[in-house]
Amino acid sequence: MGIFKRLRDLTAASINDLLDKAEDPVKMLNQFLRDMEQDIMDAEAAVAKQIAVEKKFKQQYEEAEEMVQKRQTQAEKALEQGNEDLARRALQDKKEHQTRYDEMKNQYAIAKENADRLRSQLSEMKDEFNKMKNKKDLLVARAEAAKAQKSINQAMSGFGTDNAARGFDRMSDKVAQLEAEAQASNELRSSNRSLDDELSKLDQNDGVEDELAALKAKVANKNQQQ
Repeated sequence: MGIFKRLRDLTAASINDLLDKAEDPVKMLNQFLRDMEQDIMDAEAAVAKQIAVEKKFKQQYEEAEEMVQKRQTQAEKALEQGNEDLARRALQDKKEHQTRYDEMKNQYAIAKENADRLRSQLSEMKDEFNKMKNKKDLLVARAEAAKAQKSINQAMSGFGTDNAARGFDRMSDKVAQLEAEAQASNELRSSNRSLDDELSKLDQNDGVEDELAALKAKVANKNQQQ
């Protein structure tokens, strides 16, 4: 039947093949499940119709069977009352109902066989659908893990590359240059400050030299007087 075509297509192997071509595996898997759900709904409708046919034939053959038994009883009763003609007509009608009973019973057997087959196929579809739902959860988890890994790989592709390493080297040289300039500036400043200190000392006079000169003059004068 056509309604089972997609079920045959949507096996685990075909899903994996389709995933290789899918841009978004999660969306594709959800679409597969929606398709399968629709197939199941179509199958359920077909099974319901076949069951209705089965029940109809069953009702018809049971009614015919009831009439066969009824006409048999009536024919016997007519003979008991001496009415052979009525008994004959009852048996004739019984024969017609017997023919209808045989036909309806045969049609019922065929309809029941078809309905049972469709019930079995529908059960298989539902089992397959449940398997695919479980497989979908696993595949979605794998797809999400793969996406995360891909994102990390892309982020890491430019991490620690030669460009970055050369950039760090340039910055290291730049820092070293700044440190050298700072050191040179500090040495120059220290040199200038030492010169200024020595020059400023020339102007410093704490009075000791003046006092020493006066004392020398006093001693010299005293020596001259002697």
